Amino acid sequence: MSERLSVLVLDDEPIVGRRLAPALAKVGCDVEVFEAPEPALKRIQEKEFQIVVTDIRMEDIDGIEVLEKVMALHPRTKVIMITGYATVEVAREALAKGAFDFIAKPFKPQELRDVIARAAESLGFKGIHETPVE
Repeated sequence: MSERLSVLVLDDEPIVGRRLAPALAKVGCDVEVFEAPEPALKRIQEKEFQIVVTDIRMEDIDGIEVLEKVMALHPRTKVIMITGYATVEVAREALAKGAFDFIAKPFKPQELRDVIARAAESLGFKGIHETPVE
């Protein structure tokens, strides 16, 4: 049995976590879902996740700040930004600050699984399947 990929999902829309957690678990990920940045950041201080998926637009703390904090604490962590307000400027800023990739909402769970598979591969991780294992 190969090691499971640890993924933190942060999005203030509850439906996003409810949809993504089972979709990612099916492909070999251990997923923790947060709907607010503060508890997610607290958890990131306690545990190093291999992948962090964060929304960009949230109340109080935005995804760029989350990205900066993750990069400061865990430089190897791959951060994938998701947003319903995709602009070239925001994408460029996120990538310049170390984001692995950027996905515009709405997206299909398979699109995120594909990006996570690439991120996992870049970490030398072979434990994720690009298509769900039934």
